[in-house]
Amino acid sequence: MKFQGVIFDLDGTLLDTIEDITWTLNLVMARHGFRQYSKEECKKMVGDGMEELLKRAVPEIAGDEEAIKNLIQEYRQEYARTWKEHSRPYPGIPETLKSLKEADLKLAVLSNKSHEFTELMTKELLPFEFEVISGARPGQPVKPDPEPAFQVLRALELRPQEAIYVGDTSVDMKTAKAAGMFAAGALWGFREAEELLRNGANILLKKPSDLLEVISGNGKING
Repeated sequence: MKFQGVIFDLDGTLLDTIEDITWTLNLVMARHGFRQYSKEECKKMVGDGMEELLKRAVPEIAGDEEAIKNLIQEYRQEYARTWKEHSRPYPGIPETLKSLKEADLKLAVLSNKSHEFTELMTKELLPFEFEVISGARPGQPVKPDPEPAFQVLRALELRPQEAIYVGDTSVDMKTAKAAGMFAAGALWGFREAEELLRNGANILLKKPSDLLEVISGNGKING
């Protein structure tokens, strides 16, 4: 079946955001005397939203809901000031998005980052016309629950088999499979090929433009 749309993860897929995330996290951690993290460590901690990031960063208080809630609020306030310092589209992303639009593909963003930041960062750093931009909202399920993906597919008026989901973590691959979409793993992101394949990637993309070959039917499918 010919693909009609592409849904992208944000962090580690469209945007390289890890430096600003790491800086902000360490700023909050240092303020409370908690340990600091390297960018490589943060790459393994992100993907499931702010709450899980903070719980992983301070496992000793992960069970204290009020303490985690306060840290999330503090992180959110700091990130509002720091998110744009170093975050940029990955090389090749703007050109690939342009080519996809020219091919009349429907484009969307689906992230576990809070909806506020997902929308803000997508619009400011990726000035393209996405049909849907969707981030995490309070009280609603997040990836890998397939419901957020189903909501995006309904908004795009696409069936799951007509869409490719592009992401860089196990969460993204699990989301794609649970929703019945074609799963494309982005190797330029935060995780390794083995993790992506183990969690259901149909194909691995070495660079963003590889997606164009998949759309045209020339990509080699894994498994």
